[in-house]
Amino acid sequence: MPRVTHHRTGLGWLVLAGLTWGTSGTLGVLLRGESGLALLPAGGYRILVGGLLILGFVLLTGRLRLPSTASAWGRVAALGFASGLYQVTFFSAIGFVGIAVATLITIGSTPLMVLTIEALTGRVRLTGRLALALGAALVGLLLLAGSPPEGIAFGDALIGAGLSLVAGASFAGISLLGANPDPDFDDATGTGLAFLGGGAAVLAVATLFGPIGFTITPLSLVLVVALGLVPTAVSYLSYLRGLRTQSGTIGSLVALLEPVTATTLAALVFREWLTPPAALGAAVLLSAVVLTTLGPRSTVPRDTMEPELHP
Repeated sequence: MPRVTHHRTGLGWLVLAGLTWGTSGTLGVLLRGESGLALLPAGGYRILVGGLLILGFVLLTGRLRLPSTASAWGRVAALGFASGLYQVTFFSAIGFVGIAVATLITIGSTPLMVLTIEALTGRVRLTGRLALALGAALVGLLLLAGSPPEGIAFGDALIGAGLSLVAGASFAGISLLGANPDPDFDDATGTGLAFLGGGAAVLAVATLFGPIGFTITPLSLVLVVALGLVPTAVSYLSYLRGLRTQSGTIGSLVALLEPVTATTLAALVFREWLTPPAALGAAVLLSAVVLTTLGPRSTVPRDTMEPELHP
């Protein structure tokens, strides 16, 4: 397949990941309303169920490929830690500042963290288009984060913002891992194993703050499965596949589609309306994604193309 086709296909996978990720906060809040499950254990069940679904898929299709080297098992552990830390900090941040702002700060801060590392290591060239996209992302983030929902105390806003930044750093770690693949790490099998460990760890942490059980109803079971499937199994596998032809910086910029999806769903489902400046910020973030997906690559080419994934 020509290199340009790989490039565009990779962008398509990243777009799919960004759009589906944006459903996580809404599904988590709906699950809390239906079952009484707090957001923190909801994050644990999210990746635990996602891991089970991924591993179930690879087992049924005969594509299970366990790591055989220490470096690949180390990647499983690193991905499990990063994904678990993301759930703990992101879902805790939602409790302080709401879905929209927590998502926006988390995803909006990630590209700067990733770009700093990739620029220092020579993975990315800072082109004018990429710089403009980063600038637009910053402006959009400031507009959105500067307009939190009414009724949030200043102290809660600070705590929520801090938790969101830690979640952003966790996501940056996932992006950097995905952009530097290990030949012995199968994305589907490795991610499934990482999510099992990360989910168990999150649920263990959640027990320190309250019960992790929930009222089981048909709708709550559907929501748990949906949370593990759409913004977890589908999103992460799509993201890792897209990063095979893209840098972590490009991936994290395209992931700005997540807050656009999240704020739209928060408004439609929970009437968590954004102010006019915040709505403008969402539009600016969307323009940053468009700038990222247009034009030539800013990634330093790899010597060879990695084999395609079949999640």
